[in-house]
Amino acid sequence: MKNLDEILAMAQNVQSELQKAQDQLDTIEVEGVSGGGLVKVKASAKGRIINIAIDDSLIEVSEKQMLEDLLAAAFNDARTKADAVSGAEMSKMTSGLPLPPGFKLPF
Repeated sequence: MKNLDEILAMAQNVQSELQKAQDQLDTIEVEGVSGGGLVKVKASAKGRIINIAIDDSLIEVSEKQMLEDLLAAAFNDARTKADAVSGAEMSKMTSGLPLPPGFKLPF
């Protein structure tokens, strides 16, 4: 039964380490940019939006549709970068774990 106890202890340790990694992802910031820097969205690696910066030249009623499109593009850029950073950070955490081939963790 000692093997089972060791496996359970290792699983708890892995779960703890993964929780720490998930928590750390919320402290890593990425910036999505669109319109050549006219719109910037800062987000955490978990995808939480932290800040939106809009160049003053875009604040005109006639530019509303373009501003909305640029915001959507900046959000998508930030999300893509957040996903890449998140994947890289989680790979670092799981690279030393003795997981079976093909095993995927829930994140």
